[in-house]
Amino acid sequence: MRIYSTKNISEIKLSNLFTRRALETENILKIVKPIVEDVKRNGLYAALKYAKKFDGYDAEKILVAKKEYENAEKLLDGDAKKALITAAKNIEKFHRKQVPTGYEIETMAGVKCSREFRAVENVALYVPGGTAVLPSTLLMLGMPAQLAGCKRIAALSPTKNKINHAVLFAAKICGINEFYKIGGAQGISLLAYGDGQIKKVDKIFGPGNQFVTAAKTLISIDPQGAAIDMPAGPSEVLIIADEKANPSYIASDLLSQAEHGKDSQVILLTTSNKLAFDVQDEIKRQKKYLTRGEYINGSLHNSFILIVDSINEAIKLSNRYAPEHLILNIGRAEKFKKEITNAGSVFLGTYSAESIGDYASGTNHSLPTYGYAKSFGGISVESFMKTITFQKVSRKGLKGIASTVIKLASLEKLDAHANSIKIRVKNEN
Repeated sequence: MRIYSTKNISEIKLSNLFTRRALETENILKIVKPIVEDVKRNGLYAALKYAKKFDGYDAEKILVAKKEYENAEKLLDGDAKKALITAAKNIEKFHRKQVPTGYEIETMAGVKCSREFRAVENVALYVPGGTAVLPSTLLMLGMPAQLAGCKRIAALSPTKNKINHAVLFAAKICGINEFYKIGGAQGISLLAYGDGQIKKVDKIFGPGNQFVTAAKTLISIDPQGAAIDMPAGPSEVLIIADEKANPSYIASDLLSQAEHGKDSQVILLTTSNKLAFDVQDEIKRQKKYLTRGEYINGSLHNSFILIVDSINEAIKLSNRYAPEHLILNIGRAEKFKKEITNAGSVFLGTYSAESIGDYASGTNHSLPTYGYAKSFGGISVESFMKTITFQKVSRKGLKGIASTVIKLASLEKLDAHANSIKIRVKNEN
């Protein structure tokens, strides 16, 4: 990783460092749009065509059978099952506190307004199946969907023949028994539009590669498609560290995020010159023993270390960048919580490794990336819900609010709006 310092870097160079690489949106959309349109028109037939072309899937049935769930549980080793159950319990415990409650208020005499929550009825959870198997993603999506009370929760993931045992066991923990062996743009499109055999969903959740992201974007702007959870980009972590931080811990956290993909970005902001160079050395040492070197090297090429004057300066830069993951490996990290305005998920202190949040602390790892933390939060129970407002106006309420509504309607020159009030007032006199 290259090392810079705010003492000898121009504002333009500093701004460029924190500017993410542009996504190849236009080229990707040119590839994905015909796939989405084909699946929209021809349903499962078209989806299977692309599943065979891109993933090598050659069966006709894509729904996971009951026997496959049973086999997955039998064949998965005990330690793996125990780890998934422990993670699921923590995720369930944290997310249960998020279940919202409605309220009612009388805004003025005779005018009662209320707000209630309803689950999105039909949802799909996308689990990537490319370079890494991600049962944790299913837990992160399945648990809040279940707590929200979604009537139908379908899962989908790309595969050549069968879904990974750990992923299927995670689905069972979450009570999901509708799982499709299909992914990519074709899987997203199939669940968004449905066909004679598969009912469409109302909203699609989950991370994916640039083709999945493009497909989610396209179906989300089509009235016949489906809503999506949030925009997405490559994974990222930003670490703020002081002179007392352990360089081996810092390096391991940077590498754990770098292994996600060549387009991932990892950043270290530190007040210590010595730590910066020690971390650089540690990265070189540790990555020799890691298996995903190709992805790590690609990510490190996009990444950097920046020496700053103070922790406050680092936090300002972090808020400007709005990282998916933010680690504060500094003394008394909690005192800086209020200063953090833009981040997907924050890890406080020496022992709060980002990997713990990825798997088992209980917080959600499906987070806004690519700077979207400025306007989006991570997945929660509320993500699987919507709100409905109600109002009940009595005769007394009508008389009290009538003049206000009539005046506002006249200001906007909407006669029919005003008339709907006038006619009631006249009838009650």
